[in-house]
Amino acid sequence: MKEKRMNCETARNLCIISALADMGYFPTRESNREAWFLSPFRKETKASFKVSKVLNRWYDHGEGIGGNLIDLMTRISGCSVSEVLELLDEGTYAMPHAPIKATAKTKQGIIIGEVMDISQPALEQYLEGRCIPMAIARSHTKEVHFKMGNRNYFAIGLKNNKGGWELRNSFQKLCSSPKTITHIKNDQEKLVVVEGMFDFLSLKTMAPSWLKDSDILVLNSLAFANQLENFIGYYKECRLLLDNDDAGDRMTKNLLDKYDNLLDGRNLFKGFKDLNEKLQSDHLMKTKK
Repeated sequence: MKEKRMNCETARNLCIISALADMGYFPTRESNREAWFLSPFRKETKASFKVSKVLNRWYDHGEGIGGNLIDLMTRISGCSVSEVLELLDEGTYAMPHAPIKATAKTKQGIIIGEVMDISQPALEQYLEGRCIPMAIARSHTKEVHFKMGNRNYFAIGLKNNKGGWELRNSFQKLCSSPKTITHIKNDQEKLVVVEGMFDFLSLKTMAPSWLKDSDILVLNSLAFANQLENFIGYYKECRLLLDNDDAGDRMTKNLLDKYDNLLDGRNLFKGFKDLNEKLQSDHLMKTKK
């Protein structure tokens, strides 16, 4: 059976608002017919970017341009139409809930280049969209330039214990080899366990008191939850903040059954899938007041 591939017609009909959410952009106000965003093309304080829910089309009043999802992604990413279709082809048929991410299926894999303090405006805006203060992001992550195939990219990077990088930007959710956990040591008696980079940055933003007396373990994938046994014996208490989804529920239950010094700390973001979703919701509520 021939593998189904994304085409222009299918891509144009994908939900723009959901795609923007996957890229870290959320409306500042909305109605039943439209949603208004801070433009993803530039920094601004008053929303000038409109998405019609009826037509599923966007229009940027600041530049007088608009279009469909393909037009939006080619402009944000600088990629060609075919490259955008490749980005969308990895698991986005179930939109609006599937993430937009780039493929890492290259013969060379990901080649890490320059690593520096975060300075790219696109990354700053991405972090702002996910409600992470720059001071916190710069304290714990880097701007990582990398090559994949014959193209150059840059992303927010969190280094793991073996020197690999978790890489995130508006379009990509990638990692460089070797992939493993990130253990942030503060010589404390307690441990907080989160799934990913933005869970850690979100916790640092919304509940820094949780981290004053704790070391941090970022799993970078639930597949590494079994490595907890290498750390758990060194801590008096360990709080689990895994995602509120089926996989997170199952893993939390398995770990709680296995170890006596574990606590389920997910009440901190009850009603939300993860810490960053809770952080963004709190930020939106504050802006509406």
